[in-house]
Amino acid sequence: MSASALEAPSVYGSAFDENREAMLVFEPLTDRIDDANAAAARLLGHDRAALRATPVSALHPDQRPALVVFTQAVLAEGQWWTQGLTPRHGAGKLLRLEYAGCVLSSEPTRLLVTLFDLDERERRRVDREAEAHMRAGLPEWQRMERIFRDIERGNRLILRAAGEGIYGVNADGITTFVNPAAERMLGWASADLVGKDMHATVHHTHAGGAHYPHHDCPIYAAFRDGAVHQVDGEVFWRKDGTCFPVEYTSTPIREGGQLLGAVIVFRDVSQRREDEDRLRAALAEVDSLRERLEQENAYLKEEIRAESHHQGIIGRSPVMEALLRQIDVVAGTDATVLVTGESGTGKELIARAIHEASRRHERPLIRVNCAAIPRDLFESEFFGHAKGAFTGALRDRIGRFELADGGTLFLDEVGEIPLDLQGKLLRVLQERQFERVGEERTRAVDIRLIAATNRDLKEEVRRGRFREDLYFRLNVFPLTSAPLRERREDVPLIAQHALKAAARRLNRTDLCLTEADARRLSRYDWPGNVRELENVIERAAILAERGRLRLDLPEARSAGPVMPAPERPADLGRPLSEEERRARARSEIEAALHISGGKVFGAGGAAELLGLKPTTLRSRMKVLGIEPL
Repeated sequence: MSASALEAPSVYGSAFDENREAMLVFEPLTDRIDDANAAAARLLGHDRAALRATPVSALHPDQRPALVVFTQAVLAEGQWWTQGLTPRHGAGKLLRLEYAGCVLSSEPTRLLVTLFDLDERERRRVDREAEAHMRAGLPEWQRMERIFRDIERGNRLILRAAGEGIYGVNADGITTFVNPAAERMLGWASADLVGKDMHATVHHTHAGGAHYPHHDCPIYAAFRDGAVHQVDGEVFWRKDGTCFPVEYTSTPIREGGQLLGAVIVFRDVSQRREDEDRLRAALAEVDSLRERLEQENAYLKEEIRAESHHQGIIGRSPVMEALLRQIDVVAGTDATVLVTGESGTGKELIARAIHEASRRHERPLIRVNCAAIPRDLFESEFFGHAKGAFTGALRDRIGRFELADGGTLFLDEVGEIPLDLQGKLLRVLQERQFERVGEERTRAVDIRLIAATNRDLKEEVRRGRFREDLYFRLNVFPLTSAPLRERREDVPLIAQHALKAAARRLNRTDLCLTEADARRLSRYDWPGNVRELENVIERAAILAERGRLRLDLPEARSAGPVMPAPERPADLGRPLSEEERRARARSEIEAALHISGGKVFGAGGAAELLGLKPTTLRSRMKVLGIEPL
């Protein structure tokens, strides 16, 4: 007993299973054949189990748009029919069918489609006509003769009207006929091709220029194996010497078991190839954007995990207030900023404050720790790489410059960049263009650069360890992050903030900072600055007993006079002295003049940056003894 006979009955009943008409049930939305009866299996040349595992679209290669139109029409109207779908038989031939579809009333997402073989229908019609002729006698024979003549004439008309190129060759490869579409595509007249070796005329050379021997041609292979050959990826050559991509089918012609030749049906697929190339380019762009978004997302998650204890810059000392004013002045521009200062003084906080106050705040701030990147990975980290650019480059990778496009790139510890790579960084900063490692395509980038270092770059330049031209490119607007020993009055504020954060992490609500604690903290020099202060506070919170902190400070390293702790919080906001006010005003004006290139009046001038009338600014410059740059 056959495998199909052992199959369980269909859920659609015997009327479906035993119907003489071929019937399919499928779901358009999932592209899945739900069931097929035995007649459909015979018509399509597949067994029922294979059909149930086959997507509907797989039966109709290159006809997805027509299939979608038909199924949507059935869903919209309840029933529809078409003769425009030509599924491929299991043996490879195309079938001429009529599809009649309707929506199942019990399952409105499924379609019942009946398949009618148009060739079989035509044969039945001819048989009926012949039978009628036999009954009618000689007049009917004469009428049948006219019918056959009409059929032959119709076939000739179809051959001439066909959009595909069609030509025939005999068993020696000599052309026997060429239809008009083939003439148009090849640029040859039929009279010029008939009687000639077609392969030597239009199929003699591969697309790359290599000779295409007769014995390698699939058209000639049909004479040897008697099989239908479908080919894509080759070219035919026109009369003018140009070529075009084709797909073609070579079908052998037999008579009495003998191979007489072949019929070749071909089409120009230039437009399709162009569409495919554009689609691939679009998909590559989509993949690039998706990868960029994934990396941005991963980067932001990484930044959240490495959350800073500070939510902003803390401090009310004159030096910090002057720094904040400088940040306000430079944030509204795209000027490159170089932040210098000792480790742990909050250089990254300054960079974030500039970014958040800038017009780029909706795009990410991308941080690169130059000291943590292996030397041989600098270029890949900065500029990205193409797949296969080096061992381990398994896919394209976006670099930090491209990731920061439209936003801000923060190069922390910029003094650690190897000297031989500084020139490449300088070129990108000057031209705003770069290439990924292993790729020739030049990419443009729009970034705002902020660099930070704890080194004395002037001294590094003098010693030949840092390029002077790169230093000048970075040092457009210098900012200094002051160490804690130069702003001791900020220590209690920062300590209180760090204590709140530590208490929240440790789930302690009884911790407090006493005046004695504040005096001890203010007395210490803090060589590790804010980072060291935060560590001391967290350690003291862990060791605290009954709410009292246990500060572990090496008193021997203390230096400088004791800074008294503020008696009241209001003391932290004491009025500035006249000398401090003058120093602050001088710093603001000099910073604005630096950004404006010495321009005092007009658009982009220092007066506009400071929000002052030009006459007011000129007056203050005169009082403070400031000359234009």
